[in-house]
Amino acid sequence: MVGLATAWFLQEHDVDVTVIDKGGVAAGSSWGNAGWLTPGICTPLPEPSVLRYGLKALLSPSSPVYVPLSAASPSLIRFLLGFLRHSTQSAWQQAMAQLVGINSVALDGFDQLAAGGVSAPTHEAHSFLAAYRTEKERSALLAELDHIRAAGQPIEAQSLTGDQARAIEPALSDEIGAAIVLQDQRFVNPGEYVQSLADAVAARGGHIITDTAVDAVVDTGRGVRIGEDSWDTAVIATGAWLNHLAGPYGIKRVVQAGRGYSFSVPVEQIPHGPVYFPAARVACTPIGDRLRVAGMMEFRRPEADLDRRRITAIVNATHPLLTGVDWDDRQDEWVGSRPCTADGLALIGATRSPRVFVAGGHGMWGITLGPATGRLLAEQIVTAQAPPELAPFNPLR
Repeated sequence: MVGLATAWFLQEHDVDVTVIDKGGVAAGSSWGNAGWLTPGICTPLPEPSVLRYGLKALLSPSSPVYVPLSAASPSLIRFLLGFLRHSTQSAWQQAMAQLVGINSVALDGFDQLAAGGVSAPTHEAHSFLAAYRTEKERSALLAELDHIRAAGQPIEAQSLTGDQARAIEPALSDEIGAAIVLQDQRFVNPGEYVQSLADAVAARGGHIITDTAVDAVVDTGRGVRIGEDSWDTAVIATGAWLNHLAGPYGIKRVVQAGRGYSFSVPVEQIPHGPVYFPAARVACTPIGDRLRVAGMMEFRRPEADLDRRRITAIVNATHPLLTGVDWDDRQDEWVGSRPCTADGLALIGATRSPRVFVAGGHGMWGITLGPATGRLLAEQIVTAQAPPELAPFNPLR
């Protein structure tokens, strides 16, 4: 999403673009995620609740946040230490305030893409529900919404009883005793949307090169060389693999894979919009005639195989909360690597080279913030002036 959105908005400035992808379009994290467009709750990933898990929970494959000992490496340890330092209320509030600027223009980016020919739809989430067993569980999100508003970001929400929530989404089980409905959010089928974005870039004369790994981006002093070819400028938007290519240009912050899992299941009564179970860290989204169930955070190598224990953990956590689901008819079991930073803020902008830029580290919000990132970064590349919304994301910070 991020790389293609940057390409599309560069085309708005009459720039010729080539996109090189080591796999296919939307083959990575842009395919199997929840597809939420939720700037109202785009918040920093490091948060105080992480500190309450405890070491034993973090080492359990069934935990919503999992750090396998076998994954330990110097870069992961460095990332985790930084992540824990930023998992305080004061650090969260500071980072939240820095996200408000880009969050405020996030949905505008999708509207611009639609007006410019991206055909895949965005869906209004008229019933975006966060559901809980008890009112006590719900209090954590209510407090977070207050902090979001205090940071300057508007978000409309209404508290519901369990019965009121089931009246909106009958698929919720009797276990649900409290809920919150969020207003003015959207969702997409992420794989379909990103493919449509790629098609739009190509239709406007852009070149999409797939199944081509990039080993290095070389600043020649007159341009950049990638393989045997040369360009004026390069944007490195390689997600969890960003450090390898961007490190030589002064990018020292670790971008760590925070792997998430998903699958789809049939439901007797498909929800009208996204349903979130915050206590279990599970996100559900209607994709076509099935429900995509996504969740978990797993800090390990992005190339590691899918861990079936994590799929089982999602099923076990969500099974009691929904009715009419055939949990045995799972399709599209998937794992993708969210690119996470220790302070919860992306890396967007210029590097030490005037010809090399980066756009990555969005954590869970690469779909939501992809178009806004692309528009703002394209403006910086063309004008050599960073828009104020990008100030918190200086990749050399």
